[in-house]
Amino acid sequence: MLDIVRLRVLAAVARHGSVTAAARELHYSQPSVSHHLARLEAETGAKLVQRVGRGIRLTEAGRLLAERATEIIGRVDSAAAELSAHVGLHAGRVRLAAFPSALGTFVPRAAAALTERHPGLELRLTETEPPDALRMLRAGHVDVAVIFRYDDTAPEDDGIRLTHLLDDPSYLIAADPAAGSITHRTGDPAAHRGGHLTAHRAGGLAAHRRSRWIGGCERCRSHLLELCAREGFEPEISFTTDDIVAVQALVAAGIGVTVLPGLALWAHRHPAVSATEIPGSIRHVHAAAYGEPPDPPATTALLAALVTAAGP
Repeated sequence: MLDIVRLRVLAAVARHGSVTAAARELHYSQPSVSHHLARLEAETGAKLVQRVGRGIRLTEAGRLLAERATEIIGRVDSAAAELSAHVGLHAGRVRLAAFPSALGTFVPRAAAALTERHPGLELRLTETEPPDALRMLRAGHVDVAVIFRYDDTAPEDDGIRLTHLLDDPSYLIAADPAAGSITHRTGDPAAHRGGHLTAHRAGGLAAHRRSRWIGGCERCRSHLLELCAREGFEPEISFTTDDIVAVQALVAAGIGVTVLPGLALWAHRHPAVSATEIPGSIRHVHAAAYGEPPDPPATTALLAALVTAAGP
């Protein structure tokens, strides 16, 4: 059986690429770290590290075991936190990773509701895009990941379980000094977020085929390319930024046009841009948990708070 202490040592060496740095993080002596590595090699029967000059590096077997060790350690740490929070949710922690526009909209409401119902439960928040959030979830670094996907037909793998939160429509954002509204249909999540939303229609994507475009994160940029391809053109992406304040300021200044999801407009709306819904362009927002139910009580409480906060 693999020793969890030695797995922690290997994971630390993999993170830092150095016995000295790993020893410093773990508060061990360097000979102690070397001893644990040697014992781990004896337990596994595999060469895990090799000398390179005055340092070391992991072998392929070492890298593979280090990746698994990170996941195992994350799960062990999560189990310890869950046990401490199990009785009445009076103590312990629950950890959430979410993308920026979710953190800027419904996640704070969920956090406030969770704190009100379970004041002894510590909520930790991490801002990150869906691919990294799912990696953190699989590794046990977070308990719930708020993610989005444009294709809602392909299932997640590796034990990921999704709870649907909302469907988020996309909008064409263009300069319009007179704009003070946002196009929406009944049922759009944006329609439930405040009284300032009224109908507004303008030209579609094809009307801006000769415009300069502003792209966002890799997933959103890929989605923009797909939308424009449907209209028979390839956009000239002249600027790239994930900052929803900056992108709308660029649009308002006439620098370019872009596509944004409704949550981004709910989080921040520049008064000098128009927003026109793009038919058939929806991103599906989910809360992802790991493993089979039932979830630990703290995770269950967080999921319930997210569902309520994202609803009408």
